[in-house]
Amino acid sequence: MSSVLASPQMTPSLTRGKGVWAAAAVRFRSDRVGMTSLVIVVLFLLLVVAAGAGLVAKDWQVERGVPDAPPTFVGPAAPTESAAIAAPSGPNVDISAIDPLAPRYKEWAEAAKKYQTTEAARALTLPFGGDRLGRDVLAKAIKGAQVSILVGVCAAALATLIGTLLGALSGFFGGKVGDFLEWLYNVFTAMPSILLIFAFAAVFPRGVFSVVAILGLAGWPGIYRLVRAEFIKHAVRDYVRSAEAIGASTMSRMFRHILPNVSHVVLVQLSIHVVGFIKSEVILSYLGLGVGVDQVSWGTMLAEAQSELILGHWWQLAAATLLMAVFVTAFSLMTDALRDALDPKLRGLE
Repeated sequence: MSSVLASPQMTPSLTRGKGVWAAAAVRFRSDRVGMTSLVIVVLFLLLVVAAGAGLVAKDWQVERGVPDAPPTFVGPAAPTESAAIAAPSGPNVDISAIDPLAPRYKEWAEAAKKYQTTEAARALTLPFGGDRLGRDVLAKAIKGAQVSILVGVCAAALATLIGTLLGALSGFFGGKVGDFLEWLYNVFTAMPSILLIFAFAAVFPRGVFSVVAILGLAGWPGIYRLVRAEFIKHAVRDYVRSAEAIGASTMSRMFRHILPNVSHVVLVQLSIHVVGFIKSEVILSYLGLGVGVDQVSWGTMLAEAQSELILGHWWQLAAATLLMAVFVTAFSLMTDALRDALDPKLRGLE
């Protein structure tokens, strides 16, 4: 009997349940919309890295075309070089006595010839058009994607870090620590978030890092509220009490035991805040409170396009809006798929 029970053919196969992350990965890969959105987001992130490394759009400030060059892939024939402006012709007579500007005629003629040659070399059309200075709109849109996406990701990471840390402290310890953090939370939520952002923007200097700090400091309360509620719920569960009974430290119980079990909330909030902060950066730059004048973002492009629309020059608005709409839509759909994949209620269906 013992030999029969010990036989590999008769022993039932014991399977271990999938882990939280493995099960979430399986569900996420089965979502076609989520995977397609992930590919688009990754392509945008690679574009941001390439722009930051100077592989693309490094010369976005170069005036490649004539001002407000229209968008087309088939431009007109290259213009012929204009004849240089010649000095007044006539007898070889020294007229400097009656015309004090006579010695400058030759110098001006050479300068005019050089200017006309430079102007002839500038494109009359560009694939995605040119701005009012003749800069390539496509290069500006790519460089603007680098700034806007970088601001969105870094600001969301900062807000998530602050909100998670304060929420963990408030939910786990409670008491006076919880009361103080609740008071701080109420102070930040007592005013509309857009007014809080404007208040910070009035204090901080203009720049990318200032925008990251402004959005991060104004965006943590929502994450704090959710993380605090999760820590209050998990702090009294059996696995945390068991860890305390075997001598686990406070930090170990907070960040090694509880935090992994509430990480789905943190990750989803991080994804949602990336989209929201990209929109906020666009609004701040549009109002002149965002990045500096020597930089470009989707917001500054929209601000410039406002005056160009009056003249019927729509291509800068279209380029910035198209890239922003594609990235934000893809990131939002990816966030929805990630939220469904990490939902604990779906684990019982595995």
